[in-house]
Amino acid sequence: MGEYVNISGREFPIKIIVYVILILLVIIAIFTSFFTVDAKEESVITRLGRYNRTVGAGFHWKLPLGIEKNYNVPTQEIQNMTFGFRTEKAGIVTVYSDRDYSSESIMLTGDLNIVDVEWIIQYRINDPRAWLFNVEDRTKTIRDISQSVINQLVGDRAILDVISTDRPEIEIQAQELMNDIFTQYNLGIRITTVKLQNVGPPSGEVKDAFEDVNKAEQDMNRLINEGKEAYNKEIPKAEGEAQRIIQEAEGYKAERINRAKGEANRFLSVLTEYRKAPDITRARLYYETLEKILANRDTLDIIDSNLENFLPLKEVGKNIGGTR
Repeated sequence: MGEYVNISGREFPIKIIVYVILILLVIIAIFTSFFTVDAKEESVITRLGRYNRTVGAGFHWKLPLGIEKNYNVPTQEIQNMTFGFRTEKAGIVTVYSDRDYSSESIMLTGDLNIVDVEWIIQYRINDPRAWLFNVEDRTKTIRDISQSVINQLVGDRAILDVISTDRPEIEIQAQELMNDIFTQYNLGIRITTVKLQNVGPPSGEVKDAFEDVNKAEQDMNRLINEGKEAYNKEIPKAEGEAQRIIQEAEGYKAERINRAKGEANRFLSVLTEYRKAPDITRARLYYETLEKILANRDTLDIIDSNLENFLPLKEVGKNIGGTR
């Protein structure tokens, strides 16, 4: 009776039960002694809960029955985290979550404006042992540090710089600062990319006011450009007109000077002749003056103040011409 065991109303020999148990233990030992590691992974092996070793890709052996355990870590895979939004389905047409994550993305700028900054970080695990054992809540730690760094960098800048010119600089500095902090925490990861996505004023009255300011600035720039265009158009025209007037004045000046010089030279020549023969010169000047006065004066009548009628000079001239 001692060599049998009653199981569910049936008796089984103890030897058979022992053999079955041994066989099961061997099978379990075989299945728990081997494991595989993917090409993109590294595996951390613990012995009785304590770190023992790290192995790479391939087929490996370990102590069975839970004495050693393996933890495969995707060290060659680039992982993402998003802030201010979530992606529900990636693909040709990306589907984003409708939930509000503004608590992550709303922050204060250096000029005391509110801005909504959405960003993505990409990282790779470079130390699987540190990744598994050094930090309890790895995801929360990464998110908290990333938010702290972006808030710091945005808080050092004006809102217009954050939205436009300083975006590449913020991405570079954020990557460097995050890596420095993660190294201090010995988290076992390396940030490969920080990419700002949608950056702008938050929705609502702030966004509407900001858009009004941008529109006003665009109108101002447009008016300035139109003014410069009109300036560039009118100034050359005015300068050309001024040059024309100056040239005409110079021509008139030269003409007046030359005419004055000619008159002066003529006067000097007359003066010279007058000094040589005053009477003759005086008479010549008198006749020349009369000639200028009487030139082209066919209807001119000369009246002698001592006579009561006109002198018949015209008739005399005609008669003389007729006699010839």
